[in-house]
Amino acid sequence: MIRAEELLIAAYEQQFDFYTGVPCSFLAPLINRVVSDREILYVGATSEGEAVAIAAGAWLAGRETVVLCQNSGLGNTVNTLTSLNWPFRIPTLLVVTWRGQPGYPDEPQHELMGQMTTALLNLMRVPYRPFPVATTALAPAFASARAAMSRYGRPFAFVMSKGAISEESLNENPLRIPPPCEIADLCCRSGIRPTRAEALECILKLIPPEAAVIATTGKCGRELFTLYDREQHFYHVGSMGGASALGLGVALNVHRPVLVLDGDGAALMKMGNMATIGAQMPRNLLHVLLDNGVHDSTGGQATVSACVSFSKIACACSYATATVTDELTSFQETLQEALARPGPHLVHLLLRPGSMARLGRPTILPSDVSRRFKRFLTSESRS
Repeated sequence: MIRAEELLIAAYEQQFDFYTGVPCSFLAPLINRVVSDREILYVGATSEGEAVAIAAGAWLAGRETVVLCQNSGLGNTVNTLTSLNWPFRIPTLLVVTWRGQPGYPDEPQHELMGQMTTALLNLMRVPYRPFPVATTALAPAFASARAAMSRYGRPFAFVMSKGAISEESLNENPLRIPPPCEIADLCCRSGIRPTRAEALECILKLIPPEAAVIATTGKCGRELFTLYDREQHFYHVGSMGGASALGLGVALNVHRPVLVLDGDGAALMKMGNMATIGAQMPRNLLHVLLDNGVHDSTGGQATVSACVSFSKIACACSYATATVTDELTSFQETLQEALARPGPHLVHLLLRPGSMARLGRPTILPSDVSRRFKRFLTSESRS
């Protein structure tokens, strides 16, 4: 058994300095120590997949990251690990608990995942080793993990059994209470709604050269690439719903403006991201929701966005401002105001379905996109 402080020291020696995750009773001593340490940045996520995406954004911004989760939650990470971390070659250190470990009786809901935990890591091509339980094993274990992550550009996991870390008390700061949200409905409800391409052209004209832009999966990223490709763009080709979580990980670690170009289907899939964004209050994050009411990449099937008030949800999640509009003039004015004020902001633009007639795809490998984006982000000193 080790002490959490010993682990954090060994991790920091290998430059691991950003933590995110979802609690597990096996992890309680470690999380209690992390959140009680005022020198460590820990972001509590609403789901394990969200945590992996937040860590990916933090890594792109120059951090070395640790994701803490239960093995039951490992199932929630599959899409993110396989369609974000794998193609973009984004490493993170996973500390995965082993509930339902064979030979150790546990609750029935952990039985099957306990039997398949290591097999699942193997299937996802995530190398792993047992969590180090001796003080002398910590430094070599973290050095080995860091070396593997650097060499292969992919996650590495420690699998933690019960009782690996001695008990720690919790001394957690209460969440800050933000000022009231400003909400505005600027919809004219007449005329033809703009297209996504028209909205992207408007964004490209307005954003400053130092702004980072994360475009959600599907045709949003494809249209952005077709209109104008540059190093400040990250085309989030997989892990649907994860763009706003990745954007949060970036925004917490840079001074520059961060724009997330989200879609209605993606936002609906990971609505917990908005709660985490509101709780973290990144002043430099602008969340732009381009809502055409359909799953455009898969044949135009309707989403349920017509039944959802995203601006009210953003306000309930403690965004600084939330605006909905259906025309480009007020959209442009709202973007300009949001870029000039502390956020986070939500700008929800209602669009008509459809995409560009000559729609390309990014011709740059995802791993090259992530490396040039990281170079762009880390060209400034991080916060």
